[in-house]
Amino acid sequence: MSLSTLKNRRERGFFDGQFLIAMPGIEDRNFARTVIYICAHSDAGAMGFVINRPQSLTFTDVLLHLDMIKQEDSIVLPQRARDFPIQTGGPVESGRGFVLHSDDYSSDSSIPVSDDICLTATLDIVRAISKGNGPTRATMLLGYSSWAAGQLENEVVNNGWLTCPANEELIFDRSLDDKYERALAGMGVTAAMLSAEAGHA
Repeated sequence: MSLSTLKNRRERGFFDGQFLIAMPGIEDRNFARTVIYICAHSDAGAMGFVINRPQSLTFTDVLLHLDMIKQEDSIVLPQRARDFPIQTGGPVESGRGFVLHSDDYSSDSSIPVSDDICLTATLDIVRAISKGNGPTRATMLLGYSSWAAGQLENEVVNNGWLTCPANEELIFDRSLDDKYERALAGMGVTAAMLSAEAGHA
């Protein structure tokens, strides 16, 4: 599923607003030990963002790359902008930035993905964040994760993912190292339990 499909969706699908939590047997290393927030699911496929993979770039690096500031101006950025989190959202369009954020910020290009969370993929939100005027809660993700029609359903049936309702606190939590374990704990399971289960036919 593409971003344009997300913009044009008419109703929410079964996996909309769900977390996908990778099972230990998942073979694609892009998704090993990942937690993914599904933003859109329909007959056309699904789209979401990995929310527990760090990114080496900083928000300052992004602003410099976009020529929105000069190097000498980076020290006068608001502290909140300098600390703004950047993560790796998935392997599709990995050079493109997306901002998942609370609905207290909105522009003409913002897409609601739940009752409380929006997605904006244009420069206006980057400018707002750089000036300290962005949303209360947000994270930038480079790239996204996408599934073709029926692909995600098939992966879930074949024990590739656990699913559960998304937790907004976890989406915007900046502590990434143990987010996988905490997402599992929210379901009442541990990674050790899953490993043991995956080892038995």
